[in-house]
Amino acid sequence: MSITKGRSVTISDVAQTAGVSRAAVSKVIRNAYGVSPAMRERVEAAIEELGYRPSVAARALRGSSYRLGLEIPYMSAFMTQIVEGAKRAISGTAYQLVLAPTESPEYGTFESLADGIVDGIIAVAPHVNTDWLEDLSTRVPTVMLGRHDRPRSYDTVVGDDRTGARIAMTHLLDLGHRRIAHLTEPANVTVPGSGVPHAIRLAVYHETMAEAGLTDQIQIGRRDAGPGSAQRTTAELLAGPNPPTAIFAGHDDIALGVLAAVAESGRRVAVIGYDNTDIAAHPLINLTSIDQEGVEMGAQAATMLLERLQGRTEPRNYTATPTLKIRGSTHPAST
Repeated sequence: MSITKGRSVTISDVAQTAGVSRAAVSKVIRNAYGVSPAMRERVEAAIEELGYRPSVAARALRGSSYRLGLEIPYMSAFMTQIVEGAKRAISGTAYQLVLAPTESPEYGTFESLADGIVDGIIAVAPHVNTDWLEDLSTRVPTVMLGRHDRPRSYDTVVGDDRTGARIAMTHLLDLGHRRIAHLTEPANVTVPGSGVPHAIRLAVYHETMAEAGLTDQIQIGRRDAGPGSAQRTTAELLAGPNPPTAIFAGHDDIALGVLAAVAESGRRVAVIGYDNTDIAAHPLINLTSIDQEGVEMGAQAATMLLERLQGRTEPRNYTATPTLKIRGSTHPAST
């Protein structure tokens, strides 16, 4: 029997070509347990030969959409790393990634994704209520990024923000800087004790300045949602009565605005960022930054979600180990 290659190919066609049952084809597509290497090879060869692509509607009727939702609060260089890592992790599986940018509050986006659109959710949502997340994750497998929680029903992927911030501050102090400012997100993102990464980094900044006997040198700058905010805030700090000789930026996107203001001021100011995004290594940027392996974090989140879909129920946590990437934007304090 001749089978036309194209969209009309069915799961029965694949089963016939591979010489297996429809159930066996379904197990291979779902990456389920109990599939022998030989059977997988035969089914995948038939899928490739026929150009079979399971329809979303048909998969949903069988109880699976084979789509994974990735909710992010905004697009940034670091979020791009997360997306790239997740894509790599699901490459070669039957799953597709659905990107869902959203603004706070995120509850509506979560509910839409959970309402049959996706089989599981990866999310960057630091302000969503923990009890609400526990309830959501009993309905749809969930992995949260950047939340230092101790959940019962969902998984977490985080960076070691305390260690990373301390590495950044120690680097600047070792270079002889004493007038060190910290440029971070708005106050609602850095609430003390919230466990949000930027709240932890701000707390460590305060701690290390106090430990160094520099409480009187503490300066906090914040950016808002408007364009150019980090640059304007930095310019205000540099024009003040006690301008910093070094600035610890909460992440690389903030650091770019800091670098722009420093360049305009003509001052010699050391700048360190966080996330070690691709642009940090560009020779015209040359930004010292804390690397928390954004691509690996995204890959770990997607891998953990696939494990959930295959039956794992106990919660897991992955914590990325931060490292310092020294480039030209940091230098000793002027004497």
